[in-house]
Amino acid sequence: FTVTSSSAVSAHSVASVIVAVVEGRGLARGEVGMASIDLKNPEVILSQFADNTTYAKVITKLKILTPLEIIMSNTACDVGNMTKLFSLITEHFKNVTFTTVQRKYFNETKGLEYIEQLCASEFSTVFMEVQSKYYCLAAAAALLKYVEFIQNSVYAPKSLKVRFQGSEKTAMIDSSSAQNLELVVNNRDSRNGHTLFGVLNYTKTPGGSRRLRSNILEPLVDAETINTRLDCVQELLQDEELFFGLQAVISKFLDTEQLLSVLVQIPKQDTVKAAESKITNLIYLKHTLELVEPLKAALRSCNTPLLKAYYSSLEDTRFGIILEKITTVINDDTRYTKGCLSMRTQKCYAVKPNINEFLDIARRTYTEIVDDIAGMITQLAEKYNLPMKTSFSSVRGFFIQMNADCSALPNGQLPSEFTKITKIKNTYSFTSADLIKMNERCQESLREIYHMTYLIVCKLLNEIYEHIHCLYKLSDIVSMLDMLLSFAHACTLSDYVRPEFTDTLAIKQGWHPILEKIAMEKPVSNNTYLTEGNNFVIITGPNMSGKSTYLKQIALCQIMAQIGSYVPAEYCSFRIAEQIFTRIGMDDDIETNASTFMKEMKEITYIIQNANDKSLIIIDELGRGTSAEEGIGICYAACEYLLNLKAFTLFATHFLELCHIDALYPNVENYHFEVQHVRSSAGNKEKIAYTYTLSKGYTEEKNYGLKAAEVSSLPSSIILDAKEITNHIAKQILHRQKSTPEMMKQRAVYHLAMRLVQTARNSRLDPDSLRIYLKGLKKKYEASCPAPGQNDKQE
Repeated sequence: FTVTSSSAVSAHSVASVIVAVVEGRGLARGEVGMASIDLKNPEVILSQFADNTTYAKVITKLKILTPLEIIMSNTACDVGNMTKLFSLITEHFKNVTFTTVQRKYFNETKGLEYIEQLCASEFSTVFMEVQSKYYCLAAAAALLKYVEFIQNSVYAPKSLKVRFQGSEKTAMIDSSSAQNLELVVNNRDSRNGHTLFGVLNYTKTPGGSRRLRSNILEPLVDAETINTRLDCVQELLQDEELFFGLQAVISKFLDTEQLLSVLVQIPKQDTVKAAESKITNLIYLKHTLELVEPLKAALRSCNTPLLKAYYSSLEDTRFGIILEKITTVINDDTRYTKGCLSMRTQKCYAVKPNINEFLDIARRTYTEIVDDIAGMITQLAEKYNLPMKTSFSSVRGFFIQMNADCSALPNGQLPSEFTKITKIKNTYSFTSADLIKMNERCQESLREIYHMTYLIVCKLLNEIYEHIHCLYKLSDIVSMLDMLLSFAHACTLSDYVRPEFTDTLAIKQGWHPILEKIAMEKPVSNNTYLTEGNNFVIITGPNMSGKSTYLKQIALCQIMAQIGSYVPAEYCSFRIAEQIFTRIGMDDDIETNASTFMKEMKEITYIIQNANDKSLIIIDELGRGTSAEEGIGICYAACEYLLNLKAFTLFATHFLELCHIDALYPNVENYHFEVQHVRSSAGNKEKIAYTYTLSKGYTEEKNYGLKAAEVSSLPSSIILDAKEITNHIAKQILHRQKSTPEMMKQRAVYHLAMRLVQTARNSRLDPDSLRIYLKGLKKKYEASCPAPGQNDKQE
């Protein structure tokens, strides 16, 4: 019943989330309520927030949820009167099913009632949070009504986890940035694992990989939480026994969330299928609960606060209570096994004998039939003197299989009483009329067994529901531990380092994690340094010198640090970013009728509208889709706007004119990627050797576009002409601006002040070292002041 949506992010698994969205009307337009539930994980997430007219938050949230279906009220979707939100969502989610529901179902009082009814008592504080949030309550009402309708089942009272999620606690990464940085999907091939998710994903459970994915798309912004995670990763790295012990237990867990979601649904009609799946689920539940003790044992000797907290959560007595209730009814040795026949046997004999005598009789009948079938097949084998044996498949039930060459058969044919013959290589599969009848009897007695077992299981589940909350805790702990183990695993494969959080972005010898995975060796590493005083970096360098890779690497490292992973560098310190923006790539989008240039303008507008002082902004070329003068103009203006924010911005460009902006603004730094010129052995051709190393200042390379053109197969006559014309134009533009002494002095004063402020804030030096450092600063300042004979001692 799940449908795969091909929306960008669902490549990792099948979409199973249903979302209801409702927007305020009149004055409240822009206030949006959302409610979502994952059919594989019984957790209702409510959110309500004010959004601007671009609805960026709604679209970003929906892209992260990758819904299977979106529900909106019919008033929002009326033809000729579509709301902007509706048309935006349909444009962004072309492959997602849309369902319109009458406005009357979006009823906030009903929503509050639903939540009162269904919310497990431990999560009831959510009630206080959402009482006055009418839009998310309205969405919840429509959502739960709809889900119960399509699933043909109701949720057991007090069994759901409901939480309200404001949009404050996580960093925002818009969907185009997530795509540019290849966080969860590779742009060239969506099945390819060369993504940040692929680099970090060594998870062993479906819940762990879902958690990792949502963390990468919504990193944390609270340094304390991040550091508690990092402490865990550190302990896992230092204590091998703990690491392997935990990994061994975690890998035995099934999909706990999916299990929960089936447990809390009560089917409206009793069918054989419903009965069978409930029994299977009870066996899974027993399997899961039996892992709690080994998990506790693995965590017993840990030291970090988070792991200790998990240990004490596992000491919850309710795990024992549920398991005890199960074992009074279910056999001890019933467990999850692979293979349909053995699982069928497990289900048959799940309930202990002497609980229901009719069940015991039905089982005896079943065993007799199975024995009869085996006996009958042995007789047939003797009768025809053929090597027949009994086989089983979930579709055919019992049938006969035989390995034989057709030469062994009398006139190459099977005896006439056998039907439904299939042959693969030398294996015949077939059945007979008697066997088909036996199979029917077998099915009949199975149905009886399942039905009686189901009644017992339902009674058992009703006693369990009140304790169900501890299972939510368990699935939470398992997915979290799985993710932390995965981080630790990724570290051991490559030398990552633990990040620090300060007000500076400083990466010493960092490299690009995905590139390392593709190249199978360590890429060239580079430094990065941005502070409040130097928060704008312009990067120049020839084509293919490594600018884009460097920019993406910084954003990826920032995200890795903020989810609690170690980072590919020798040392790194980050300032926590509340938003990460990227404008990368030169592609036009035919679908939305956007030329390259319009797409660039849309992206930069989005950044300028939404960026704040705590953002990290990465711009890889801007203003390329139009004439050079206008392009430079747009770039310059955008730079000037972003310069005035305290955001950290890295800007790669081919417009060398931009580099002179540092003469006017002291918080701008220029860097470039170096290349070397190598004479070939013939001596007449020059080749470019890329070093991929970043250096201060802007690039000295002239006409590198022409050099790149030479390597391509463009005719040499054209290249010669191009060189001549370029030289001619360059002569006309040679009057460039130079910095005046006054400007240089102002710049030196600014840098000194910034260094002093930083020292006052972050310094951990003792008085003597501090004195030496300050003397050094003074020397540096005097050296960079141009005018001779300067006696103002600026301390």
